[in-house]
Amino acid sequence: MNIKEFMAHDHKECDRLFAIAESAAASEDWDTATQTFNDFIQAMERHLGVEENELFPAFEEATGMTMGPTEMMRSEHDQMRVLFAEMRDAMERQHSDDYLGISETLLILMQQHNMKEEQILYNMMDQHLTDDISHWQQKFQDWDKS
Repeated sequence: MNIKEFMAHDHKECDRLFAIAESAAASEDWDTATQTFNDFIQAMERHLGVEENELFPAFEEATGMTMGPTEMMRSEHDQMRVLFAEMRDAMERQHSDDYLGISETLLILMQQHNMKEEQILYNMMDQHLTDDISHWQQKFQDWDKS
């Protein structure tokens, strides 16, 4: 499995949890919404952490590009985290309209972000980080367990 395949699969899992939480909030099933939202945030923070702490630094070291696509992705991660906090606030207040409005903004941001990663950045990573593919495959297994 290469970087693009693993990370795109992880995007899909985060998207699945996002959709369940959104549906539960829409029907005001706050127990399910809260639990699934927490699972979504945990999955997203793991995903973003893998990128920010492992993949981005390795890519930057291999290519010398520190102000390019990884910088843009980090900025978008920060934007997502602001929306996570706003969604958590709406969830705690059990205000479905606020939650759904913010989640719509997050959905658009995530879709655009994931497309850039899956169509551009992960392909670049697969080209530049292939020297030690067994290292990355072991990392994928470890990340799947966490």
